[in-house]
Amino acid sequence: MSLAEIKQSVTEIMAEIGRNARIGAKALAIATPQQKQTALTVAAGAINAHRKAILAANAKDMAAAKAKGISKAFLDRLLLTDARIDGIVEAVKTIADLPDPVGAVIAEWDRPNGLHIERVRTPLGVIGVIFESRPNVTADAGALCIKSGNAVILRGGSDSFHSSNAIVDCMLDGLHAARLPVQCLQLVPTTDREAVGEMLKGLDGNIDVIVPRGGKTLVARVQDEARVPVFAHLEGLVHVYIDRSADLEKAINVTLNAKMRRTGVCGAAETLLVHKDVVATHLNPILDALMAKGCEIRGDATVNANSPLSKTATEEDWKTEYEDAIISVKVVDSVEAAIAHIEQYSSHHTEAIIAEDPVAVEKFFNEIDSAILLHNASTQFADGGEFGFGGEIGIATGKMHARGPVGVEQLTSFKYRIRGNGQTRP
Repeated sequence: MSLAEIKQSVTEIMAEIGRNARIGAKALAIATPQQKQTALTVAAGAINAHRKAILAANAKDMAAAKAKGISKAFLDRLLLTDARIDGIVEAVKTIADLPDPVGAVIAEWDRPNGLHIERVRTPLGVIGVIFESRPNVTADAGALCIKSGNAVILRGGSDSFHSSNAIVDCMLDGLHAARLPVQCLQLVPTTDREAVGEMLKGLDGNIDVIVPRGGKTLVARVQDEARVPVFAHLEGLVHVYIDRSADLEKAINVTLNAKMRRTGVCGAAETLLVHKDVVATHLNPILDALMAKGCEIRGDATVNANSPLSKTATEEDWKTEYEDAIISVKVVDSVEAAIAHIEQYSSHHTEAIIAEDPVAVEKFFNEIDSAILLHNASTQFADGGEFGFGGEIGIATGKMHARGPVGVEQLTSFKYRIRGNGQTRP
């Protein structure tokens, strides 16, 4: 088959997927809450029951990824274990049991002329999800879209192809049980990158929103090329600030968790800022705890003077999302200086302050414009499941429509229902 024929084939495949998704969207838009709950409850049971098959599929993906020499952070995102499958099952169950957002009245009021106006949640329609190595996105995105009444087109990376297919089979069991069309959830059957290009064009108007989940290169491409709205964050350049009022034990424990729990997730801390007044008491204990877990320190002059094992940070370090056991560390003169540094370098994803001074906390919360702000808590709570959303389809750092973890409510729009009794406009 020639290159032109292959491209034509991908174009035709994707066009059909788009048309089918619109059919699925129409069915889901009027599906009952019970149908959607049944679909997801059965899907969760199927994932649990077929975990051996899912783990076997993941083992194929892992073997192929290791043969390519993929990074440890990437392998960690790709890996499925019994514990992680337990988490996927629990997430789908939680989403199943969430209140159905579709048809919920967001606001209502009466006009002097007797008209009663309601603002009501409605599905977005068809959502395209483009992701790389995380097989759990298959279940999270599928479940959130179904619950919110949206059809979903999933385009996973080639590295997670077998894992995603095994999970989709379980999700389709749920749709069958609920008597919903399989077009509600489709996994792109090809790893050809041309399929991504077709999705970004909108599939002849059949995709309403694109959500990318992956590295900077993928997200940048989506934002540059998409002809439909995008919910995305370009990178997770996350900061932790240790205030002069910080409790030492909290500072150590929270920083260690924020950086080292999972270094490859978007909520992992990448830069640590420490107030100059606690350098003598807090800096070395925090750095020692990080280094004991294998974290490399890249610090400014004050940090290097206090910690001989640290390396000298460059300007590039303040701009880098490492996704690895590396953290850049800077000593700042004040909470204002910390805020200024974050404003200059942050990707507006997640930031944390460790402090006991409520004035410093309120200043941090009021003046930093990031999607998620935490006080005395790990940045790794930047996760839809931890917010009570069951899961997330991504973390949005834009300011239009959705921001932060994108759950079922963020996957809806709204319409107005106006009820009258014969009123006419003079």
